[in-house]
This record gives sequence, C-alpha cells and structure tokens, in this order.
Amino acid sequence: MDMYDKINELYDRKRTIELGGGDERIEKQHEKGKLTARERIDLLVDEGTFVELNPFIKHRTTDFGMDKLEGPGDGVVTGYGKVAGKPVYLFSQDFTVFGGALGEMHALKIANVMDLAAKNGAPFIGLNDSGGARIQEGVVSLDGYGQIFYRNAIYSGVIPQISVILGPCAGGAVYSPAITDFVFMTDKTSQMFITGPKVIETVTGEKISSEDLGGSKVHNTISGNAHFRGATEEEVLAEVRKLLTYLPQNNEEKTPIMETQPESDERPDLADIVPFEAIRPYDIRRVLEQVVDADSFLEVQSEFARNIVVGFARIKGETVGLICNQPKVMAGGLDIDSSDKAARFIRFCDSFNIPLITFEDVTGFFPGIKQEHGGIIRHGAKILYAYSEATVPKITVILRKAYGGAYVALNSKSIGADVVFAWPNAEIAVMGPNGAANIIFAREIAGSPDPEATRAEKIEEYREKFANPYVAASMGMVDDVIDPRETRIKLIQALEMMRTKKETRPKKKHGNIPL
Repeated sequence: MDMYDKINELYDRKRTIELGGGDERIEKQHEKGKLTARERIDLLVDEGTFVELNPFIKHRTTDFGMDKLEGPGDGVVTGYGKVAGKPVYLFSQDFTVFGGALGEMHALKIANVMDLAAKNGAPFIGLNDSGGARIQEGVVSLDGYGQIFYRNAIYSGVIPQISVILGPCAGGAVYSPAITDFVFMTDKTSQMFITGPKVIETVTGEKISSEDLGGSKVHNTISGNAHFRGATEEEVLAEVRKLLTYLPQNNEEKTPIMETQPESDERPDLADIVPFEAIRPYDIRRVLEQVVDADSFLEVQSEFARNIVVGFARIKGETVGLICNQPKVMAGGLDIDSSDKAARFIRFCDSFNIPLITFEDVTGFFPGIKQEHGGIIRHGAKILYAYSEATVPKITVILRKAYGGAYVALNSKSIGADVVFAWPNAEIAVMGPNGAANIIFAREIAGSPDPEATRAEKIEEYREKFANPYVAASMGMVDDVIDPRETRIKLIQALEMMRTKKETRPKKKHGNIPL
C-alpha cells in the first residue's frame, strides 16, 4: 500500500460520510418536500466556499444496539463558508442519520463551530431538522443541549445568531432557536413545540395537529417565536442570505454601507400620504417607501403584533433599524405583544451598532382589563428600558400624534433620543385634545347653553395651546419642526452627523430589564 492508496481510502471515507443515511433515506427526505443537510448548505453559502469541519466524528454509544450503527458525521454537518463574500459559520442537521437526533458528539461538533464563529467574529447559522434528543444516549444528550444553549447566551450580542427551522424541532431543542436573534421557518414542513400533540392529548385531553400546534403560521402570527417564514426551503434560505447583507459581522463592526444610485432626496409625496385628520388610518409602510432607499425595507415579524412595524432598511446605503407605529392596526396603539416585539428589535440593533429611527404616530398604550392583567406595565416598560440603554444613534420623527406615556416610551428626548423631528401637524400632549378638553373644561361645557359648540371650541383651544409641535420645540423636546417632504434629507444629515457617536453608560455587570 502506498500514499495514493491512502489518499483513495480518504476519498472513499468522505464519500460515505457525504451520503449520510444513504440513497433510500435521502429519497424519503425529498418525498417530504425537504432538502438534505448538504443541499441546504449549498443554497445558503456562496458556491464553492463551504469547508466542512469534523466530518469523521462518530458517536461512542454501545447501548441499545448503537454499537452496530455507524451514523456518518453523527447526524450533523458543520463548517464555515461565505455569504455575499463574508464568512459565516454553520451547522446543518442531517435527518437521514438517526433522524438528526442530538447526541454527545453531535453536540460537540456544534459547540466547536460556535466557538470558532465567536473567536473569529462571524455570524452563526443553525439549520435545524431533528427528532430531538437521542434517547439511547440518555443524559449526555441533555448535557449536549446545555453546551449549545450556554454558547447561544454567552455569544448573544457578540455575533449575530440565526436559526432556520426546516423540519421538526421539539422538546429542549426549541430553546436554542429561542435564544438566537432571528428564527426562520418553512410552511408545512417545519414545527416547533416543547411537548408534541400526543403528549398534550395524553396529559390534557386536547387534540391538535403538529402544524396547528407549532407550525410556521402559528409562530409567525400568534406566539411571535419566529420572525420570518417562506413557502419553500429555497425561499427561506434566500431570505437568510438577504438578512445577512444588512448586518455587521460582529458587535465591534459598524453597520455596512452599500453603494447607491444618485437620486433626489426631496420626497414631495410625503405631504399627502399621512391624512391630516388625526383619527384617519393609513399604512406606515407607504411613508417608509418614500424615506428609505428603493426596495431596501426588510420587515421583521411582519405577521405578529401588526400594530407596530419593525425592520431593517438602508438610507443612502447605510443600514438602519426602523420602529414604526402602524395606524391602520389598533390605531397604532402599543399593547403587550408590540412592546415585546419593539424592545427585542431595539436591543438587537443596539448590540450590533445599527442606528435606530422611530416613526411615531401613537395614541397611547392600549386600554383594557386583559392588557392590564396580562402585564402591560411590565411589557411596556421593556420599550422604555430598551431605548434608554441603547447607545447607537437614535432619531425620532413624530408624524402626527404622540400622546401620554407612549410619547415618552417611543424614544423621546427625555429617555435619550439624539434628534427628534416633528412634522408641523404633530400633536404632542398628555392626551388627545378631545379627551383633554372634556376633562379640563368639563364645567364650562356642562354649563354652556350649547354644550357641543362649547366642546368644539375648547378642543380647538387646547389644540392651539398645547397639542402642537411648537410647544415641545420651545422647550427643547423637539429639535426641529420639519417640512414632511424633507424627511429623508433630514435623516441623511442626522445619520451622517452621528456616524462617530460615542456614549457610555455607568459601569455595571448588566441591568435587570423587566422581562
């Protein structure tokens, strides 16, 4: 035997590993509408850039007949590659080997590549498709999950972490995606739940399908556990690639700036998009289309808590994070879910040096017994906390209404906004003119020979005296009242001015956000 025989043996071994569970199981995976672990990697990373790590790792379990089972790669492919020319690290679970179940060595492979991602300051992506913990290995499987969760938490805010659910993800397995920054799911073929339908039926008697319990629609619309979903794996993985173009590689990098085409920054349509009457609804996305670079808005959690719109966009090529009231849903009021959604997004952007722009048109925090008993105080406080602790450039544009505690919470000067702009029709007050006039002038209205005429007169008086941007501007709470058509220009100037912003906070281990 010579060197070439050894080299041939090496390639034979690699070919066996690359086949995973073999042709029959690969076919079954395809029949379910799912791709293999390696096909997914090929779609995710730039062609020819993937480098595999630890392909020869094997399990070392002898119980329950496991000593007779090979399990190439121990059910997971790990390594690194490039997306749009920038390094990423990843794992891709292989459902054709042990159903992708996580055992001791499977977890070791994932932990190793996570450590490399953190050391090298690059995003980490997990492609999840697994039957859960490998029962034959007992408690070491659970320990393996713990190794991964620990790294998810420790590297949170250090490198972007993305979870892609492309099959079942059950039991302890769901907690790694829950700690990561963004969760993607595929329609019909991916599910997440802690206890499956059979266990739920046994314990509670409730009957439900896997899809209705933890499918992509459920987590994108009801629970808020997921951020994006797509009809196919190809669509989802293309969206992961798109998201990465908005993000820096790690927390020490500035946000990426793309080259843009020259265009006019004056936007005449902005004067007409927002209805002048404070109670008329409109779609905030129409405002965003006029302000950000063309086709650059990537909405996050678009189907969850739709009364607030959050996402990434570019302004003159620079990535920004947007937090916007949506007046066409619940009048743009803040409730429990929208508070959670906004606060988490704000904290992600702050972790990775992405400037925050808030478009405000808010009546207040949503009233009701269900909201109060559900903890709206605690949840609303998350927004206040997130904005207050953020040290990235923070800009607010008050489009129309900014009432009460919601005005304070949505990046007001008092909680650290760097620049606050208001349109000339903006109403900034403790409450809306109608409600305020009814309280302040209750006696005059009741004692008037024509109460309705008096009420209308007093509402107008309150609006003139208090509910306008010039009162707030005269006290320095608004930096400038601007022509709506110049909104994009003002934001470009402010972002440019704050590109070198540095702000520190008192030294501490960490704060105690009202979770």
